[in-house]
Amino acid sequence: MIMRTWRGWTRAEDADAYAAYLMETGHPGYTSTPGNQGVTFTRRDDGDRAEFLLISIWDSWEAIRAFAGPDPERAVFYPQDDRFLVDRELTVEHYEVFATS
Repeated sequence: MIMRTWRGWTRAEDADAYAAYLMETGHPGYTSTPGNQGVTFTRRDDGDRAEFLLISIWDSWEAIRAFAGPDPERAVFYPQDDRFLVDRELTVEHYEVFATS
């Protein structure tokens, strides 16, 4: 199993709308990809900004490539992300999962 993480930041006043947008776009994008074992979307409000951390679990690198394309290190973005995000990671982090409960 492989865990994939990504972070992005919005203005505080856009956080609720971005969370709803993620549920309309990102959530089905992740969960409809064969080999996805689940995704967790988190949010942390911090003054004038909100941080979003997305954590997904995948069966294999092939499953990640089916979601992300040929370069699995690049982040996946959706059409309206530019409207919401004031900062974002352009790449993602991957971790081999060796234990879970």
